[in-house]
Amino acid sequence: MQSDPSSVRREAGSLASVPLWQLVVLSGIILWLYRSILLHLVGQWWHDPNFSHGFFVPLFSALIIWQERQRLAQLPLRPSWSGLPIAVIAMCTLVVGQLGAELFLSRSSLLILFAGLIVLFCGWTYFRALLFPWAFLILMIPIPTIIFNQITFPLQLLASRVSGVILPLLGVPVLREGNVINLPAMALEVAEACSGIRSLMSLVALAIIYGYLMEKRLWVRWVLAFASVPIAVAANSVRIIGTGLLVQYWDPEKAEGYFHASWGWIIFVISLVMLYALHGLITMILQKAGAKE
Repeated sequence: MQSDPSSVRREAGSLASVPLWQLVVLSGIILWLYRSILLHLVGQWWHDPNFSHGFFVPLFSALIIWQERQRLAQLPLRPSWSGLPIAVIAMCTLVVGQLGAELFLSRSSLLILFAGLIVLFCGWTYFRALLFPWAFLILMIPIPTIIFNQITFPLQLLASRVSGVILPLLGVPVLREGNVINLPAMALEVAEACSGIRSLMSLVALAIIYGYLMEKRLWVRWVLAFASVPIAVAANSVRIIGTGLLVQYWDPEKAEGYFHASWGWIIFVISLVMLYALHGLITMILQKAGAKE
């Protein structure tokens, strides 16, 4: 028995088998619908330091897809009409977001639309293969303000508590009142910008990228991603403690000048070092466990 080569090519096709004019028309419609949303999103990445990591998120997703292009080309194209209801849900989410002036819903509808179109034109097999780069795109969407504030304030209090405990151990007397740390020379306020939310969100995205590129074991990737949260909190506490030591033992004015502005980059580097050290520790433990076996 001989198989029909044409049917095999249709079954194991690629995106190239989708008519080009359909892709062009569809891309044009999507850009027309989301032009203002995308422009505002990029503007927020540019002007808001809390979400500046958004520029790297779609680039990394595109890199993953490019690296997997050969495997994707071998997957069978099995378009499914079940993608159409997903696309309809995306459009409804867009309408609700626009009418309610809710940016998060409007932006999230684009990801839902991508999922529906992938299933509609390529099938569920393709969507499962693209699940990770698609899900990673969620990190490019700034979280709603109400949730952002619910995260920021507890982080401010946590950083204040940790600093209020560590500084006296280093010989710096403190009196903590909420998120304000009173030192003999001056009062330090752990403001929203000093809460660590900025480094936290960037580090979570970077930890996922680092785990994907440097680690093959899935569970280790999950550990690195979840560990980025306490690492960011610890690194931010180092920032506040360092500022307190600077005020106490050097010059209070230095704490408000160049050193205060540069602390953000220093702490981010410290966070990366801690993440790398954790990965090295996990690798060393696994190697020793393997050697014993």
